[in-house]
Formats: sequence, structure tokens, C-alpha cells
Amino acid sequence: MLAPIGVVVAVSFTAEGFLEFPPSTLSLRWYWAILDNPDFIDAFIVSLKLGFVSALLATVLTVPAGLAIGRGRFRGRDALQALFLSPLTVPTVVLGISFLRFLSLFGMNGTFIGLAVCHAVIIIPFVLRLVLASVTGMDPSIEKASVSLGASPWTVFRRVTLPAITPGVVGGFVLAFITSFDELTVSIFIVNPSTTTLPVRLFSHIAQTTDPLVASVSTVAILFTVVVMLIVDRLYGLDRLLIGEGKR
Repeated sequence: MLAPIGVVVAVSFTAEGFLEFPPSTLSLRWYWAILDNPDFIDAFIVSLKLGFVSALLATVLTVPAGLAIGRGRFRGRDALQALFLSPLTVPTVVLGISFLRFLSLFGMNGTFIGLAVCHAVIIIPFVLRLVLASVTGMDPSIEKASVSLGASPWTVFRRVTLPAITPGVVGGFVLAFITSFDELTVSIFIVNPSTTTLPVRLFSHIAQTTDPLVASVSTVAILFTVVVMLIVDRLYGLDRLLIGEGKR
């Protein structure tokens, strides 16, 4: 599974003007070439902003939904959960065409806000699964004890519930961010030159020419993802998040 990633990383260090594996000589030529291509830098910044905004939007919407689904016993609960998880069952091409039509109706096609909303819809299932894992694994008696001591519902949520489910919320946010950052199929339909993301820029570059610049940009993106995951593991522990999801 890691072999293709290793090939991409190795190719990025070639000094030749074409894809070469294994590289005959090692060079940072194609990493310096990234600085000479502002389109890639701009696309990287757009992807960062888009990933953060869409993940934040998805998290804000999903946390109360996760609490309601995980704790509540009401009519339509299963239907509500299926609604939030439904983007996983729809092909991304169909989602892309649907989003294009929807945004065109409101004149928002190609806008950053429209792109963020569409990405939020796609990544909501990833946040919900981890939030639900944290909610179902939390002891409800802690909240009841807080209420019995006179705490208001907002205080209980802010000082008891939210800290208890923070690992799931943070894990869902990071997973949603990475998913949004890497999204290509849907983004192709709804971006414009000013909101082009890094995956779309890479796809366009590959369609025009194939050189080691693609490998160097991909390696930087891989390194960025690894750093984010290491930070999350350091703060909350990936094992805790995965075990919680597995128990659910």
C-alpha cells in the first residue's frame, strides 16, 4: 500500500526533466520549481482555507446532530442519521453535477462560499461517525450529576459534554479537513480560476504535461497530511479515536 507513495517521493528528487524511477541523480530542483509556479502556491492556500472553513462548518452542524442522534430516542432518528450519512452513498460525479446545478440557480457557482458549503455536505459523514462514537461512549450520569448540582444546560454542554467528546470532535474535524483538502471530483465541477484547489490544479497540470513537478507537489501534500496526523496523535491519540469508532 505504501509502495506507490514511495515511488512518488523518490521521483520528486530526480534532476531530470522527466519522470525517472529510480532517479539517477538526486536533486531538489523540482522542489525549488514549486516556488516558481505561483499557481500551485495559490491553489495550496485555497485548499487550506477551504478545508478549514468547510470542516468548521461541518463540525458546527454535526455536533448537535450527533448529540441528538446518540442520546435521543425520537421518531425519525434513524432517518436523520441516514440523511447525514447519505453523501457517502452517492457517487461523487453525481454530487458534482448536482452541486453545479444548485449553485448556478443562486449565482454562487465558482464562489468560495458555495465551494465551502458543498465540501461541508460531503465531509459531514466523517465528522458524524467520530462524534457519535464519542457520544455513545460517554457516561450520561456525569451530565445528570451536573444538572443535579444546579448547572444550566449551556454550562453542562460547555464544561462537561463538550470536553468529554472533544477527541471525537477534533478527530472528525481533522478527518474532514483532510478529505476536503484532497477532494477532486466534486471540485472540478464548481471551481473557477480564483478558487482552484490544489487537487484540481494538479489534475490540470497532468492533463497538459507530465513532469516531476507533480511528484514534488504531491510529496509536499503528503508531508503536510502526515504532520497534521502526527499533531492529532500527539494531542489526542489516534488509537483512542479508532478504538472509540470500532466499539460503536
